[in-house]
Amino acid sequence: MTGNDESEHEYEFEHERESDGRPAKARRGADPSAVLPKYLYQGLQKQDVETLQVASEFIDRLLDERARPVDQTELPDAADPISQTSEGYIVEEYVKCGKDNCKCTSGAEAEMHGPYKYRYYRDDTGTLQKEYADNE
Repeated sequence: MTGNDESEHEYEFEHERESDGRPAKARRGADPSAVLPKYLYQGLQKQDVETLQVASEFIDRLLDERARPVDQTELPDAADPISQTSEGYIVEEYVKCGKDNCKCTSGAEAEMHGPYKYRYYRDDTGTLQKEYADNE
């Protein structure tokens, strides 16, 4: 085996794809050539040990950042936390509906709609997300 020819590698996992053709979500132990973009997979193989160590440390920092819990200070000032979950917070918020002639356009809390419950959490990229949390 020369080490440069991918066809010589044997992996336990098949090259899985999502329904839209993208590589399947990575999982521990998955075939890197099946889940990494080609430029990244091939580019990493060309790096020296020192560069790979720097890349590994960078990836570890990214993983830590994306896995960090939602902090209450990241919530909007108008959000009133009512519970905390392992994924984030459930909050109550008063909102504007967006209609030009509605009383809520004044911005006064007494004129706003709600309170409505929303869930704040981090998605797979570590970005703070908000979704309506009906009956939670």
